[in-house]
Amino acid sequence: MQPTLSSTLESVGWSDELAAAFEPYDAAGLVPGRISSQHRGLSVVLTEDGEARADLAGKFRHDALEARDLPAVGDWVALDIFEPGRGRIEAVLPRTSVISRKPRFLEVKAQVLAANVDVVFLVQALPLDVNPRRLERYLATVWESGASPVVVLTKTDLAPDELPTLLAEVEAVAMGVPVHPVCNVTGEGLDALHAYLTENRTVVLLGSSGVGKSTIVNRLAGEELLATQEVRDDDQKGRHTTTRRQLVVLPTGGVVLDTPGLRELQLWNVGDGLQHTFEDVDGFAAQCRFNDCAHGSEPGCAVRAALVSGELPRERWDSYVKLQRELHALEVRQDALLRKEQVREHKIRTKAQRKRGR
Repeated sequence: MQPTLSSTLESVGWSDELAAAFEPYDAAGLVPGRISSQHRGLSVVLTEDGEARADLAGKFRHDALEARDLPAVGDWVALDIFEPGRGRIEAVLPRTSVISRKPRFLEVKAQVLAANVDVVFLVQALPLDVNPRRLERYLATVWESGASPVVVLTKTDLAPDELPTLLAEVEAVAMGVPVHPVCNVTGEGLDALHAYLTENRTVVLLGSSGVGKSTIVNRLAGEELLATQEVRDDDQKGRHTTTRRQLVVLPTGGVVLDTPGLRELQLWNVGDGLQHTFEDVDGFAAQCRFNDCAHGSEPGCAVRAALVSGELPRERWDSYVKLQRELHALEVRQDALLRKEQVREHKIRTKAQRKRGR
């Protein structure tokens, strides 16, 4: 039977779909919970009986094929509670969305930033942190994740005269995506963000350090739940305060996932997300005379014509090409890694067959 849950889990996003997915684990005597934070190998999990600290079951850790298969903040899990407040994670329920990035230049794996989020606030601070090229990376990642992006421009009080120009630059990149200028000091514009937290939806905030993510969480909560610091005089950024991902349940409803600042966001398998982000480029490409146009010297190239006329800004096209190359390089490295693993497995099988033939 499906577990009878208190408002604790309902307030952090529990649904009928999750209850149906949990039925086999309920029959096995496990309990559901949602990971709210992780620290030193342990996960803090919200359950109907409160918080529980949990590590991974050995079998689950062994069976995980990749790092992204392991539990992340935001995941719903099946717990074996072996003593009050302590448990063991036996399984992760299917994710509705997952935000991933490639962590470092030479690594070929995915790092999960957040799971099961409905909306992503992409936060950039005025005036110095607004970067259309970086925003394109964030948009591609979010569109691929299954969540919906929303751009939040903070610290509008620091650059009121520059706001119209910067807002136009962002809107030209975030086509069709809501863009909300807000003031962290006065709270102006923050009321509009509450609309994304109805029906206990989950919102995650992504952006660089010091752009005001924790301040937004505190404003939405109506109290100082997270530590913040004053902006620096030299670059108008706040000092780094958030050190780990953390779910925050808002008194007014909804869940916010605060995250540490990202120094960079390398793409991870965002083919469809990239096409969604650059719909204008794809629109011009669809008008080319040849379906396989490389947008070089081919006759009838609509992309080149748009660059000449200015309909397609050169910097946007250059960004599209750069991100396409980055994804291609990632695919090449993934293929090389796959071939290496296949060779290794072949050697193991061959060695085992030789032993059996003795």
